[in-house]
Amino acid sequence: MKVFCGRANPTTGSVEWLEEDEHYDYHQEIARSSYADMLHDKDRNVKYYHGIRAAVSRVKDRGQKALVLDIGTGTGLLSMMAVTAGADFCYAIEVFKPMADAAVKIVEKNGFSDKIKVINKHSTEVTVGPDGDMPCRANILVTELFDTELIGEGALPSYEHAHRHLVQENCEAVPHRATVYAQLVESRRMWSWNKLFPIRVQTSLGEQVIVPPLEVERCPGAPSVYDIQLNQVSLADFTVLSDVLPMFSVDFSKQVSSSAACHSRQFEPLASGQAQVVLSWWDIEMDPEGKIKCTMAPFWAHSDPDGLQWRDHWMQCVYFLPQEEPVVQGSALCLVAHHDDYCVWYSLQTTSPEKNVRVHQMRPVCDCQAHLLWTRPRFGEINDQNRTDQYTQALRTMLKPGSVCLCVSDGSLLPMLAHHLGAEQVFTIENSAASHKLMKKIFKANQLEDKINIIEKRPELLTNADLEGKKVSLLLGEPFFTTSLLPWHNLYFWYVRTAVDRYLEPSAVVMPQAASLHAVVVEFRDLWRIRSPCGDCEGFDMHIMDDMIQHALDFRESKEAEPHPLWEYPCRSLSEPQHVLTFDFQQPVPQQPMRAEGAMELRRPGSSHGAVLWMEYQLAPGSMLSTGLLEPLGDKGHCRWNPHCKQAVYFFSATPDPTVPPCGPRTVSYTVEFHPHTGDVTMEFRLADTLD
Repeated sequence: MKVFCGRANPTTGSVEWLEEDEHYDYHQEIARSSYADMLHDKDRNVKYYHGIRAAVSRVKDRGQKALVLDIGTGTGLLSMMAVTAGADFCYAIEVFKPMADAAVKIVEKNGFSDKIKVINKHSTEVTVGPDGDMPCRANILVTELFDTELIGEGALPSYEHAHRHLVQENCEAVPHRATVYAQLVESRRMWSWNKLFPIRVQTSLGEQVIVPPLEVERCPGAPSVYDIQLNQVSLADFTVLSDVLPMFSVDFSKQVSSSAACHSRQFEPLASGQAQVVLSWWDIEMDPEGKIKCTMAPFWAHSDPDGLQWRDHWMQCVYFLPQEEPVVQGSALCLVAHHDDYCVWYSLQTTSPEKNVRVHQMRPVCDCQAHLLWTRPRFGEINDQNRTDQYTQALRTMLKPGSVCLCVSDGSLLPMLAHHLGAEQVFTIENSAASHKLMKKIFKANQLEDKINIIEKRPELLTNADLEGKKVSLLLGEPFFTTSLLPWHNLYFWYVRTAVDRYLEPSAVVMPQAASLHAVVVEFRDLWRIRSPCGDCEGFDMHIMDDMIQHALDFRESKEAEPHPLWEYPCRSLSEPQHVLTFDFQQPVPQQPMRAEGAMELRRPGSSHGAVLWMEYQLAPGSMLSTGLLEPLGDKGHCRWNPHCKQAVYFFSATPDPTVPPCGPRTVSYTVEFHPHTGDVTMEFRLADTLD
């Protein structure tokens, strides 16, 4: 059965109706899931297995049958571990039907159908009794319901319900306990992901400073966690203000509460400074004695920093305090962790709350609009003074006396730069009411509300009256749009330039003048695992899951790239960067497709995991801004990526075995095509040996 799905095209700006298979969303979910990453997490798998064996043994030692409830079974891996460890029966709960169907097949293929019942329900819908899904309550509870924040996927409500309705009192639980840790730090880099800094502009009249509105400065921000590969943040990027503090623990073998709570820890600051950021992670103990532990601790807090397990399904957390607060070395303070059923946030207090006295602090809510409109990387991008200087220098060469500027970007400060650098009149388009409201506040805080005209409409609907009858001499953009996921989605700027062509002077200048698409073949240190087949996992055959993921990718996704912030995922280039396509913004979007074919020679040994693609913008003659590689590659090919942007990764379907030396130089040939009518960029990469 086919269904029509409406979606906004991020490149052309149009709304499209596409005929999709009724299972399209299922395929998307599976293709972009973290199942492969979890199955490759050796540390997680082994410790769960040890914990399950120990729990089954404890139940058997009491002379009881081992009845296991596995909530969120996924592939059925933990259930099969339980049966192999001696469990008498296992009830495996999986709400996602395609995954439940796969679990049934995997369980059958591994020979456990007589001991494992897969139940395709949410755990809160499971019934117990003679006619229920389970004849009686289980005495072993096995779960993997955790996300980077521990509780963000609803672990607490699920445990709460399970203890009330599905498992016996004082059951065995794997994991047995979880503990959340926090460390207070000062970090200008991380704080720049949360607050708008003053921005300096050098003009002919001296330095101008763009200041944030008071409302943005005072805003507590959004409570959403910033999950991050904290091991890729340099120690030079933050100053530690506290020891690692155990904030709270949850015992999963007893009744769990999902009610809001707070937990306070007193500490003496290790250094004086500005308390801004809380770094947080958790560990899980698989047994009551705490001998089998799986930790998310970053390298500086890890007991074995040389033996870190890479994983992407669980990372570390960055939380922002509502406001930065001065701390003095040795003067006692209290860090307070607050949580409700799905969310954690932190505050700093001078005194510790009395025991059993709840701290009445509501979850922080953004009231300035900025934290709702701008992502963390976008805050960092706007606060990047070097980037601002680059735009400033380019604008100086573009602006002429009497320039009338039209800015097309979401929530950009470029209109203010243009005004300060001498533009006679500046118009800016903000097509959402929220963005319009935020930019109005920023302009007012800088006494520019009467100098910059905000037009609240889609650029394609612009009229002559909106521009007060004037012709535009400078069309500018970063370009940045909140709907963009992949680098070429910002080509929307090109479509806007085409739509407003009739409002441009014959000699009008467009900035950036052009964009170019670049590619390089890389070997990832770890990221390849999220797309690598698992095969066998701890002795269990997972080929059905591998085939399921591959089928989902083949459904449509295999020829598409996906966005990743590569500064968090180290890689080496095996080829030199290749210029693939150029998009000339001085001209309207062409009618015919643009196509490029070529080949990249692999000059360094390694495993070719995929190609990385990014855009570079020519702001002005001699001024290029990259959203990808930031500097030339060294001899070893180590890559430094723009930390404010996501690059596009095209994973090769079959990667060469790095232990097998190639028989000769290898090349990756490519075909890349830009389709103007749809705005799509399609690509195909082919890995081959070349003959001498």
